[in-house]
Amino acid sequence: MRPGDTLLVHASLRRVGSGPGAVLAALLDVLGPEGTVVVPAFTAGNSDTSPDYRDRTRGMTHRQRVLHRASMPPFERDRTPSERMGRFAEVVRCAQGAVRSAHPQTSFAALGARSGELMACHDEECHLGERSPLARLERAGAHVLLLGVGYEVCTAFHLGEYRLPDPPRRLYRCVVLRDGARTWISYEDVALDDRDFGSLGSEFEAGGTAAVARGRFGDAQAVLFPLARAVEFAVSWLAENRQ
Repeated sequence: MRPGDTLLVHASLRRVGSGPGAVLAALLDVLGPEGTVVVPAFTAGNSDTSPDYRDRTRGMTHRQRVLHRASMPPFERDRTPSERMGRFAEVVRCAQGAVRSAHPQTSFAALGARSGELMACHDEECHLGERSPLARLERAGAHVLLLGVGYEVCTAFHLGEYRLPDPPRRLYRCVVLRDGARTWISYEDVALDDRDFGSLGSEFEAGGTAAVARGRFGDAQAVLFPLARAVEFAVSWLAENRQ
Protein backbone atom coordinates (compact mmCIF):
# COMPACT_ATOMS: atom_id res chain seq x y z
CA MET A 1 0.00 0.00 0.00
CA ARG A 2 1.18 3.48 -0.85
CA PRO A 3 0.09 7.02 0.05
CA GLY A 4 -2.76 8.14 -2.18
CA ASP A 5 -4.01 4.64 -2.95
CA THR A 6 -7.69 3.74 -3.11
CA LEU A 7 -8.52 0.48 -1.32
CA LEU A 8 -11.64 -1.67 -1.47
CA VAL A 9 -11.41 -3.48 1.88
CA HIS A 10 -13.04 -6.73 3.03
CA ALA A 11 -12.12 -7.55 6.63
CA SER A 12 -12.73 -10.03 9.44
CA LEU A 13 -11.63 -8.24 12.60
CA ARG A 14 -11.90 -11.43 14.63
CA ARG A 15 -8.93 -12.72 12.67
CA VAL A 16 -7.06 -9.40 12.62
CA GLY A 17 -7.16 -9.17 16.40
CA SER A 18 -7.77 -5.40 16.54
CA GLY A 19 -10.81 -3.18 16.83
CA PRO A 20 -12.35 -1.50 13.77
CA GLY A 21 -11.21 1.97 14.79
CA ALA A 22 -7.60 0.87 15.11
CA VAL A 23 -7.66 -0.88 11.73
CA LEU A 24 -9.17 2.15 10.02
CA ALA A 25 -6.65 4.49 11.67
CA ALA A 26 -3.77 2.26 10.52
CA LEU A 27 -5.01 2.23 6.92
CA LEU A 28 -5.60 5.98 6.82
CA ASP A 29 -2.15 6.56 8.28
CA VAL A 30 -0.60 4.63 5.38
CA LEU A 31 -2.83 6.10 2.68
CA GLY A 32 -2.47 9.69 3.85
CA PRO A 33 -4.78 12.62 3.06
CA GLU A 34 -5.00 11.72 -0.65
CA GLY A 35 -6.00 8.10 -0.06
CA THR A 36 -9.47 6.56 0.13
CA VAL A 37 -10.91 3.53 1.93
CA VAL A 38 -14.00 1.88 0.42
CA VAL A 39 -16.14 -0.92 1.89
CA PRO A 40 -19.27 -2.78 0.77
CA ALA A 41 -22.28 -1.61 2.77
CA PHE A 42 -24.81 -4.08 1.38
CA THR A 43 -28.30 -4.57 2.78
CA ALA A 44 -30.59 -7.58 2.36
CA GLY A 45 -33.23 -7.05 5.05
CA ASN A 46 -35.37 -4.79 2.87
CA SER A 47 -35.78 -7.27 0.00
CA ASP A 48 -38.28 -10.09 -0.47
CA THR A 49 -36.32 -11.64 -3.34
CA SER A 50 -33.09 -12.26 -1.42
CA PRO A 51 -31.75 -15.50 0.08
CA ASP A 52 -31.84 -13.68 3.42
CA TYR A 53 -35.62 -13.20 3.10
CA ARG A 54 -36.13 -16.87 2.20
CA ASP A 55 -34.13 -17.91 5.26
CA ARG A 56 -36.09 -15.61 7.57
CA THR A 57 -39.51 -16.65 6.31
CA ARG A 58 -38.90 -20.37 5.91
CA GLY A 59 -41.63 -22.22 7.79
CA MET A 60 -43.90 -19.18 8.14
CA THR A 61 -47.55 -19.28 7.25
CA HIS A 62 -48.87 -17.03 4.49
CA ARG A 63 -50.23 -14.58 7.07
CA GLN A 64 -46.94 -14.51 8.94
CA ARG A 65 -45.07 -13.76 5.72
CA VAL A 66 -47.48 -10.93 4.89
CA LEU A 67 -46.96 -9.41 8.34
CA HIS A 68 -43.21 -9.85 8.13
CA ARG A 69 -43.07 -8.19 4.72
CA ALA A 70 -45.13 -5.26 5.99
CA SER A 71 -42.70 -4.72 8.86
CA MET A 72 -39.50 -4.82 6.79
CA PRO A 73 -37.62 -1.51 7.20
CA PRO A 74 -37.16 0.57 4.03
CA PHE A 75 -33.66 1.47 2.87
CA GLU A 76 -32.48 4.92 3.93
CA ARG A 77 -29.11 5.88 2.55
CA ASP A 78 -27.97 7.82 5.62
CA ARG A 79 -29.45 5.54 8.28
CA THR A 80 -29.80 1.90 7.23
CA PRO A 81 -26.92 -0.18 8.61
CA SER A 82 -25.10 -2.63 6.39
CA GLU A 83 -25.84 -6.31 6.98
CA ARG A 84 -23.31 -9.15 7.28
CA MET A 85 -20.51 -6.87 6.09
CA GLY A 86 -18.69 -6.86 9.42
CA ARG A 87 -17.78 -4.26 12.04
CA PHE A 88 -15.12 -2.61 9.92
CA ALA A 89 -17.60 -1.77 7.16
CA GLU A 90 -19.93 -0.17 9.70
CA VAL A 91 -17.14 1.93 11.21
CA VAL A 92 -16.30 3.30 7.76
CA ARG A 93 -19.96 3.91 6.90
CA CYS A 94 -20.55 5.82 10.14
CA ALA A 95 -17.29 7.79 10.12
CA GLN A 96 -17.46 11.56 9.90
CA GLY A 97 -17.07 12.59 6.27
CA ALA A 98 -17.95 9.17 4.85
CA VAL A 99 -20.06 9.00 1.68
CA ARG A 100 -22.41 6.15 0.82
CA SER A 101 -23.66 5.23 -2.65
CA ALA A 102 -27.40 5.20 -3.19
CA HIS A 103 -28.21 1.64 -4.24
CA PRO A 104 -30.82 0.14 -1.86
CA GLN A 105 -29.24 -3.33 -1.97
CA THR A 106 -25.54 -3.13 -2.86
CA SER A 107 -24.31 0.26 -1.69
CA PHE A 108 -20.69 1.07 -0.88
CA ALA A 109 -19.28 3.50 1.66
CA ALA A 110 -16.07 5.48 1.24
CA LEU A 111 -13.89 7.68 3.41
CA GLY A 112 -11.13 9.85 2.02
CA ALA A 113 -10.14 12.19 -0.76
CA ARG A 114 -12.04 10.49 -3.60
CA SER A 115 -15.11 9.32 -1.70
CA GLY A 116 -17.53 11.75 -3.35
CA GLU A 117 -16.60 10.96 -6.95
CA LEU A 118 -16.40 7.21 -6.38
CA MET A 119 -19.78 6.94 -4.66
CA ALA A 120 -21.72 9.19 -7.06
CA CYS A 121 -24.47 7.99 -9.39
CA HIS A 122 -24.98 4.38 -8.33
CA ASP A 123 -27.76 3.37 -10.71
CA GLU A 124 -30.70 1.82 -8.88
CA GLU A 125 -30.97 -0.90 -11.53
CA CYS A 126 -27.28 -1.82 -11.56
CA HIS A 127 -26.01 -3.66 -8.51
CA LEU A 128 -22.33 -4.10 -9.32
CA GLY A 129 -21.89 -3.35 -13.00
CA GLU A 130 -20.77 -0.49 -15.22
CA ARG A 131 -23.02 2.07 -13.50
CA SER A 132 -21.83 1.21 -10.00
CA PRO A 133 -18.88 2.27 -7.83
CA LEU A 134 -17.09 -0.95 -8.78
CA ALA A 135 -16.55 0.26 -12.34
CA ARG A 136 -15.36 3.65 -11.07
CA LEU A 137 -12.97 1.92 -8.66
CA GLU A 138 -11.57 -0.03 -11.60
CA ARG A 139 -11.00 3.15 -13.61
CA ALA A 140 -9.44 4.82 -10.55
CA GLY A 141 -6.77 2.12 -10.29
CA ALA A 142 -8.04 0.85 -6.94
CA HIS A 143 -6.62 -2.15 -5.12
CA VAL A 144 -8.55 -4.83 -3.21
CA LEU A 145 -7.39 -5.61 0.33
CA LEU A 146 -8.57 -8.85 1.95
CA LEU A 147 -7.91 -8.89 5.71
CA GLY A 148 -8.50 -12.28 7.30
CA VAL A 149 -11.02 -13.29 4.61
CA GLY A 150 -10.82 -15.29 1.40
CA TYR A 151 -11.66 -14.69 -2.21
CA GLU A 152 -15.18 -15.97 -1.53
CA VAL A 153 -16.15 -12.42 -0.51
CA CYS A 154 -14.26 -10.59 -3.26
CA THR A 155 -16.89 -8.20 -4.60
CA ALA A 156 -14.71 -7.16 -7.53
CA PHE A 157 -15.32 -10.49 -9.26
CA HIS A 158 -18.99 -9.56 -9.69
CA LEU A 159 -18.03 -6.90 -12.22
CA GLY A 160 -16.69 -9.76 -14.33
CA GLU A 161 -20.16 -11.33 -14.31
CA TYR A 162 -21.60 -8.23 -15.98
CA ARG A 163 -19.03 -8.47 -18.79
CA LEU A 164 -19.92 -12.00 -19.82
CA PRO A 165 -21.86 -12.32 -23.08
CA ASP A 166 -25.57 -12.33 -22.27
CA PRO A 167 -25.27 -13.01 -18.50
CA PRO A 168 -28.32 -14.52 -16.79
CA ARG A 169 -30.67 -11.97 -15.29
CA ARG A 170 -33.44 -12.06 -12.71
CA LEU A 171 -36.01 -9.88 -10.96
CA TYR A 172 -35.10 -8.06 -7.73
CA ARG A 173 -37.51 -6.30 -5.40
CA CYS A 174 -36.96 -4.20 -2.26
CA VAL A 175 -38.59 -1.52 -0.15
CA VAL A 176 -37.21 2.04 0.04
CA LEU A 177 -38.23 5.34 1.59
CA ARG A 178 -39.61 7.79 -0.98
CA ASP A 179 -41.01 11.16 0.09
CA GLY A 180 -41.40 9.81 3.61
CA ALA A 181 -43.39 6.74 2.54
CA ARG A 182 -42.47 3.04 2.27
CA THR A 183 -42.35 2.21 -1.44
CA TRP A 184 -41.66 -1.14 -3.09
CA ILE A 185 -39.55 -1.05 -6.25
CA SER A 186 -38.61 -3.86 -8.65
CA TYR A 187 -36.04 -4.10 -11.40
CA GLU A 188 -34.21 -6.66 -13.52
CA ASP A 189 -30.45 -7.06 -13.22
CA VAL A 190 -27.68 -9.63 -13.58
CA ALA A 191 -28.17 -12.71 -11.40
CA LEU A 192 -25.25 -12.40 -8.99
CA ASP A 193 -23.57 -15.66 -7.96
CA ASP A 194 -20.46 -15.88 -5.76
CA ARG A 195 -20.47 -19.65 -5.16
CA ASP A 196 -17.36 -20.26 -7.25
CA PHE A 197 -15.39 -17.17 -6.22
CA GLY A 198 -13.11 -19.21 -3.96
CA SER A 199 -11.93 -21.32 -6.89
CA LEU A 200 -11.74 -18.27 -9.13
CA GLY A 201 -9.53 -16.45 -6.63
CA SER A 202 -7.23 -19.41 -6.09
CA GLU A 203 -6.54 -19.66 -9.81
CA PHE A 204 -6.12 -15.89 -10.09
CA GLU A 205 -3.42 -15.97 -7.43
CA ALA A 206 -1.79 -19.10 -8.82
CA GLY A 207 -1.55 -17.60 -12.28
CA GLY A 208 1.96 -16.30 -11.71
CA THR A 209 1.13 -12.75 -12.80
CA ALA A 210 2.76 -11.20 -9.68
CA ALA A 211 -0.50 -9.30 -9.23
CA VAL A 212 -1.11 -10.63 -5.70
CA ALA A 213 0.91 -9.61 -2.66
CA ARG A 214 0.57 -11.41 0.68
CA GLY A 215 1.62 -10.26 4.14
CA ARG A 216 0.48 -9.85 7.73
CA PHE A 217 -1.91 -7.27 9.14
CA GLY A 218 -2.21 -7.74 12.88
CA ASP A 219 -2.84 -11.45 13.39
CA ALA A 220 -4.42 -11.96 9.98
CA GLN A 221 -3.22 -12.91 6.55
CA ALA A 222 -3.54 -9.92 4.23
CA VAL A 223 -3.92 -10.14 0.46
CA LEU A 224 -3.54 -7.11 -1.84
CA PHE A 225 -4.09 -6.97 -5.61
CA PRO A 226 -5.18 -4.54 -8.35
CA LEU A 227 -8.94 -4.54 -8.80
CA ALA A 228 -8.67 -4.19 -12.59
CA ARG A 229 -6.45 -7.28 -12.86
CA ALA A 230 -8.93 -9.28 -10.79
CA VAL A 231 -11.85 -8.23 -12.98
CA GLU A 232 -9.96 -9.00 -16.18
CA PHE A 233 -9.11 -12.48 -14.93
CA ALA A 234 -12.67 -13.05 -13.68
CA VAL A 235 -14.16 -12.37 -17.11
CA SER A 236 -12.01 -15.01 -18.83
CA TRP A 237 -12.31 -17.52 -15.97
CA LEU A 238 -16.08 -17.24 -15.67
CA ALA A 239 -16.53 -17.53 -19.44
CA GLU A 240 -14.57 -20.77 -19.40
CA ASN A 241 -15.89 -22.34 -16.20
CA ARG A 242 -19.56 -21.38 -16.03
CA GLN A 243 -22.23 -22.86 -18.24
